[in-house]
Amino acid sequence: MTSKLSARGRQHGAVLVFALIALIVLLVGAVAMVRSLNVTLFTAGNYGFKRDLVQQSERASAAVFDSFRSGLLKDIAVRNGNLPTANYSSTILPANAQGIPNALLTPAAFALVGVVGNDIQVPDQGVLIRYVVDRLCVAGHLAKPDTANCTMAGVPEGSTHANATISATQGTHLGAGATIQQAVYRISIRVTGPRNTQTFFQSTLAI
Repeated sequence: MTSKLSARGRQHGAVLVFALIALIVLLVGAVAMVRSLNVTLFTAGNYGFKRDLVQQSERASAAVFDSFRSGLLKDIAVRNGNLPTANYSSTILPANAQGIPNALLTPAAFALVGVVGNDIQVPDQGVLIRYVVDRLCVAGHLAKPDTANCTMAGVPEGSTHANATISATQGTHLGAGATIQQAVYRISIRVTGPRNTQTFFQSTLAI
């Protein structure tokens, strides 16, 4: 009788060990699933946050385009010189290895190019947008931008003259217009979001 009771006791002990092992395995699996879910949610949140900053940067782009169309930078004579009130430089701004102008990296450098009053703030979203515009020229105060000093768009193939044009028949299929050379301008934008996150954007336009 005593021998039978001891055997049953050993069996119960073995079941308890296996139950504890199974519980540990389930616990480890649950922790792994929770961590995986957290990583997924964090990644999705970062992606959505970045997409929002991309959209916020459009505010600065719109402001610059308006300035070229009807604002401070609409006249080419004005664009031949620096204009800090428009965050504008008539020559290429010094930049870091990634091509980001130093004016967007340090307050001291920005003070030489633009004014803080041009910053675009979105207080309810904790977003601050700062931008600079530079003409891709190595020399300022030019009577007219040219290929010797500036990056130009619309340069006729095989032409060496800054004021050359493509003939109407070359410019369009039915000869409706002609293409002339235009100076290229670079728009650099820094968007600072919540938790001091910073994202940089660049685009160019020819006008």
